Amino acid sequence: MKFPKPYTLKQVATLIDCEFKGSEDFEILGINEIHVVEPGDIVFVDHPKYYDKALESAATIVLINKDVECPEGKALLISDDPFRDFNKLTSHFKPFKSASSAIASDAIIGEGTIIQPNCFIGNNVTIGKNCIIHANVSIYDDAIIGDHVTIHSGSVLGASAFYYKNRPEGYDQLKSGGRVIIEDHVDIGALCTIDRGVTGDTTIGEGSKLDNHIQIGHDTVLGKKCLIASHTAIAGCVVVEDNVTLWGQVGVKSGITIAKGTVIYAQSGLGQTTEEGKTYFGSPAIEARAFFKERAYAKKIPEILQKLKNL
Repeated sequence: MKFPKPYTLKQVATLIDCEFKGSEDFEILGINEIHVVEPGDIVFVDHPKYYDKALESAATIVLINKDVECPEGKALLISDDPFRDFNKLTSHFKPFKSASSAIASDAIIGEGTIIQPNCFIGNNVTIGKNCIIHANVSIYDDAIIGDHVTIHSGSVLGASAFYYKNRPEGYDQLKSGGRVIIEDHVDIGALCTIDRGVTGDTTIGEGSKLDNHIQIGHDTVLGKKCLIASHTAIAGCVVVEDNVTLWGQVGVKSGITIAKGTVIYAQSGLGQTTEEGKTYFGSPAIEARAFFKERAYAKKIPEILQKLKNL
């Protein structure tokens, strides 16, 4: 998430009332999570296990809970609670705006697009040409919808990320300031939920088709011409490359990559990055051919045991 204009290290430190290390005029351009950071971004880290990863990332400003040696060319914001202060920055630069109408006055809706009754279209939403948005669809703020997109009833685009910190008094949610982007010629079935990015974008690629009852987690990027069958749930920060097929009731772990052309059979649980063009099955999912071979061997166990008894 980029700021509307560059800020200095001192200005941002003042916003969140913390110490800093580096030149007070050090330029800051935005905030982002570790997997999407760029030079000029702030990344936060609050556990020693991840200090090195944050300090060595592309981010040039690290919001951290310990005064450590600052890498050359970077700056530190030293906070007693980086999670809390990252939320403060999100709230400051991307505050929640309440709605005053079902379709926001600043929403842009393209020629030939049909919006059925009882839809909610939030602030700063852009919807392209020749789309059909069926009844009772909710599209939260800042979403971008391409041309020739169909979204069926009850689907919700742009809800907050499922991202929490466990504190003694309860779970504390990391606020979401990112967007949902739906590219051209995408079909989204009924009762689907696509969460917005925490700081970046959750993206559904051109020509992809989603069945009913599908969950797409925050910051996940779905490639072009993917097929996703019903009751599939993809966690946050997953990269799904082009021409991937996920059949019904597939569950996908966060932070992995599903390679181009992968097929995942129904009721599989995928917990690792796949190889291009291969088919997987099971939970945990393995290559389908290996799975079926193992099942064939398992069926022979009673026969083998009987032969051993007869020896």
